[in-house]
Amino acid sequence: MMAKRWLSSSVVVAALLAATSANADVKVGIIAPLTGPNASFGAQLKNGAEQAALDLNEKGGINGEKITLIFGDDASQPAQGVSVANTFVGEGVKFVVGAFNSGVTLPASEVLAENGILEITPGSTGVQVTERKFWNIFRTCGRDDQQGGVAARYIVEKLKGKKIAVIHDKTPYGKGLADETKKAMNLAGVKEVMYEGVNTGEKDFSALVSKLKDSGADVLYWGGVFTEGGLIVRQMRDQGVATVLMGGDGIAEDEFAQVAGPGAEGTLMTFAPDAQKRTEAAAVLAKFAARNFKPAGYTLYTYAALEIIAQAASAAKSLEPKKVATEMHKGAPYKTVIGDIAYDAKGDITRPDYVMYTWMKGADGKITYVQQ
Repeated sequence: MMAKRWLSSSVVVAALLAATSANADVKVGIIAPLTGPNASFGAQLKNGAEQAALDLNEKGGINGEKITLIFGDDASQPAQGVSVANTFVGEGVKFVVGAFNSGVTLPASEVLAENGILEITPGSTGVQVTERKFWNIFRTCGRDDQQGGVAARYIVEKLKGKKIAVIHDKTPYGKGLADETKKAMNLAGVKEVMYEGVNTGEKDFSALVSKLKDSGADVLYWGGVFTEGGLIVRQMRDQGVATVLMGGDGIAEDEFAQVAGPGAEGTLMTFAPDAQKRTEAAAVLAKFAARNFKPAGYTLYTYAALEIIAQAASAAKSLEPKKVATEMHKGAPYKTVIGDIAYDAKGDITRPDYVMYTWMKGADGKITYVQQ
C-alpha cells in the first residue's frame, strides 16, 4: 500500500460546476482516458458523469449538497492514473468514478483507499480489482471470470469443433480476460491451437497473422481493446485470412469497426445487456438525444455510478465515504438507469451481466454490435 500523500500532477484536471450552482460542495472525481488510444471510452465516462451530475443537482444533489465534477486524464497509463488519484486527494475529492482500464484502477485505488476516498469503476472488469477486498472499491460492470465463462460456453456450445487461438495484449485487463476464457474452455475440454501476447501500441501484426494462418484457427479469441483488435482484423483480411475475431467489452466501441474496416462484420463479442433498451433509461436517453449523443458502451454505467453514490449517501445519512461504503456493502438494491444494482462483500455486483453480441451491418451500411 502507498503512504498517505499527494503529488503535484502534470495531468490537466478540469473542474465542472454541475447545474447552475457556484457553490457546489460535494467533489466527485472522474478518472478516465480522456486522451490516448482509449479516448473514446473516456468520452463515454465523461458524458455519463456530466449528465448524471446535472440531473442529480436538479434534484438537490447528494444529501442536499451540489455536485462538482473534477476530471483527471489518465491516458490509460497506470502511473498517470496514480498521479490523478493523488491530485484528487489534494483537491478534497470524496468520491471517484473510474478508472476505465483495470491496469489503471488497480494502483489508483490503493491511493484512494489510503486517503479515505470511495471509488466506483464503470468499466474495470479485472478480477483483482475487487479480489483484494479493499473497503473503497466497487463497480457497476461485471468481472472477467464471469465474462470469460460466457465466452467459453459459447465456444463450447456454438462453435463446437472449431479451432480456437487465444491472443492478448499483456495488460491486466486483456491477459486477465483471455486467461479466464482459456481456463473455462480448457475445463470444458477445448484446447487452444495458439496462445500468444502482443504489445499495446503495436501496429504491424503480419507475423501474428501468418502464425494464425499456419495454426488453422477458425476463431481468434482476443483479450484486449478495439485499437489493436481492429488492426488485427484488418490485417487478417488483407492477408486473406477469414478467422473470426471474438472479443470482450474492450471492443464495445464503434471505432472498432472503423479500425477493422469491412472485416469487422461477423465479429463476436461479450458485453453487458444493452442498457439503452431498459425502460429505466428512457428519460435519460431523451436527454442524451437532445445533446445529439448516443450513450453507448459505458456511458450509462457511469451515470449509474453517480446514482448509486447519491442513494447510498442518502441511506447512510452521511457524506463520509467509509459510511457510504458500509451502506453499499449491506447488499440493498439501488435503482439505476441500468437496472437494480446490489453489491456483495467484495464490491462486485450480484447479478449476472454478460451476453453475446455480433457485429453486423445495418440498413445504413454502418457496422455495429447487435445483441444476439
